[in-house]
Amino acid sequence: MPQLNPAPWCIILVFSWMVFLIVIPPKVLSHTYINEPTTLSTKKPKPKSWNWPWR
Repeated sequence: MPQLNPAPWCIILVFSWMVFLIVIPPKVLSHTYINEPTTLSTKKPKPKSWNWPWR
């Protein structure tokens, strides 16, 4: 049964992890966003009072 021979699968596993760890991260990290995220204020907005027409 050739599937039990680890020799070819071990090298395929090592090369695939090398691609995932060396080639792909710089490509992902070099991605730039079109819209930069903005920080939200920590203040809670004060609710406006209602204008009741009968009052």
